[in-house]
Amino acid sequence: MPVDRAEEARARMLELFPEGFQEIERPDGVELVAYTDAAGEEKLWEAFGGVSGGDVDNGWEDGWRRFHRPIRVGRLWVGPPWEEPDDDAIAVVIDPGRAFGTGAHPTTRLCLELLQELEPTSLVDAGCGSGVLTVAAAKLGFGPVTALDVEDAAVSATLANAAANGVVVEARRADVLADDLPEAGVTTANIMLEAVEALAPRARSPVLVASGYLAAESPTADGWTSRSRRELDGWAADTLVRV
Repeated sequence: MPVDRAEEARARMLELFPEGFQEIERPDGVELVAYTDAAGEEKLWEAFGGVSGGDVDNGWEDGWRRFHRPIRVGRLWVGPPWEEPDDDAIAVVIDPGRAFGTGAHPTTRLCLELLQELEPTSLVDAGCGSGVLTVAAAKLGFGPVTALDVEDAAVSATLANAAANGVVVEARRADVLADDLPEAGVTTANIMLEAVEALAPRARSPVLVASGYLAAESPTADGWTSRSRRELDGWAADTLVRV
């Protein structure tokens, strides 16, 4: 599918397959792949109006690991538990078995860059997914760190990854667009543009690190202005501050 439709499709795939799915970059866009049965294929047809299916090779359960490679973002190394962290890096080990994101997506990288520009303070990760930003923030000295997500599986993944990294965070289920948000020095939101714009008036912090949208887009929110902006591979992230 075209890149400009990928973020909406990812959100739908997370609803359908909270256990995870595979994302493959193609020259003409992005391919999203779920390993599922006939019932799951029917869900895909209902959601997207057309899918292609096929049998998988033996050993696919371990073969997916080759798609999860470590990345280096400033002082941070983010990678799966079967890779060895750089000696000079702050290691953020993320098990992508049931995770919604492993740090490799450009929007996550951009948020990690922007976090390293800030003085550590209390932080709320709105839409925590696998907990990449949550754990990275705690490793960078932010605290207390609170992670929120509407999916129970995301909360479980975040708590598991926090424990594996030896950091203490609070993670709980919440609809960040409807429920009250905690007060904090920084709120992070790596979600779709419309969700960022809906979240901004509700955030109870002076700083909002936001991403999940294309470089051609910018969040519009009364009372906020962009202090710092980063772009990578057609995606963007902003550090928004109150005015």
